[in-house]
Amino acid sequence: MGFWRKLFNRKKAEQDYEDNWEQIVYARDEVDFDDEEQRSRYITNCLEQIADASKEMNLLTGEYSLVTAYLTDAEEIEALPSQEKEELERIARTLSTLEQERQRYYDRKNRMDDSEYYNMRKKENEVEEGIVKLKETENYAVLIKQDLGRLDGERHAYEYRRQELSEMLANLRGMAVIFLTALGICLIMLLILQFGFDMDAYLGYFIAMGAAAAAITVLCIKYTDAQREQKKVKNSINKLIQLQNKVKIRYVNNCNLLDYLYMKYETDSAAKLQKSWEKYQQEKEERKQYAEAEAKLEYYQKQLLSRLSNYRISDPGRWLSQVNAIIDRREMVEIRHDLVLRRQALRKQLDYNSEVAETARREVMDIVEKYPGYAREILDLVNRYE
Repeated sequence: MGFWRKLFNRKKAEQDYEDNWEQIVYARDEVDFDDEEQRSRYITNCLEQIADASKEMNLLTGEYSLVTAYLTDAEEIEALPSQEKEELERIARTLSTLEQERQRYYDRKNRMDDSEYYNMRKKENEVEEGIVKLKETENYAVLIKQDLGRLDGERHAYEYRRQELSEMLANLRGMAVIFLTALGICLIMLLILQFGFDMDAYLGYFIAMGAAAAAITVLCIKYTDAQREQKKVKNSINKLIQLQNKVKIRYVNNCNLLDYLYMKYETDSAAKLQKSWEKYQQEKEERKQYAEAEAKLEYYQKQLLSRLSNYRISDPGRWLSQVNAIIDRREMVEIRHDLVLRRQALRKQLDYNSEVAETARREVMDIVEKYPGYAREILDLVNRYE
């Protein structure tokens, strides 16, 4: 209990100390009014308090008048006849709906930036045609790449076959040399057998020459066929090279056209341009609806102002931002309650500053009465501040 008592006493002391901050203290006993400097400083301090309080009161009075007028307007709207109030609520309800629609537009995600929207708008008459061109050009690019890949594969196949034929011809030439060398060796051996050993070698000559003739014939046929095929392969390779060159020209032209179209429509694919176009069309429709809603909003705002101007409303424009209070009585009650609290707070400040000014004024006049010898000097100071 001792701890809580100490805490309570400390809090009370702090509150009393802070309350003293609001009290103006005049320590006149500490001032020597026969001293011109002290006398002038004390009077000037009082006059400054009066001036500060008056300035604050001027500001507070203006705000107090506004709050009072706002509160009076709320009471006037609440007191309208039922038929007129229903019409006012109908207009306010329409305004509230239009405001919500506008807010939904602003809150919507994936809205187009103004720069992107107006950039698309500048070329909207040619975007659809551009999408078609881009799709055709991109599809053609795929076909050309496929053709180039196929031609490149065929060329590599022919190059491989030409290499095989070159090796075959070299092998056939080598075999021909081998057969001729073997035939020469056989003939030499047969001559040695015939003349060196007196043997009958005519049959050997016949067999050797026949075998050599048959082998050479086969080699010649294969060599001729290989040469003929090699020539065809070379011709096919030349045709493929020429065809590749034509396709490459088409490929380069198509790539340049694609680059130009991408640059023209500020995109990097037909799919992205298509997506941007669809987004633009949706945005265009929503902006159209928004513009229509804005026009309606302006119309009904004028209707509300016109209707409120028929009553004793000091500032009809203020209620354009408070249409929900016209519709919902609970919100109007909250507004009035808030205004009453604000006015009470302002009244408190006005009373406080009025009291400060009046207390300082009485202090000055009391000094004038007690020190009549300095009355003219003090009144001159008062006139200077007024």
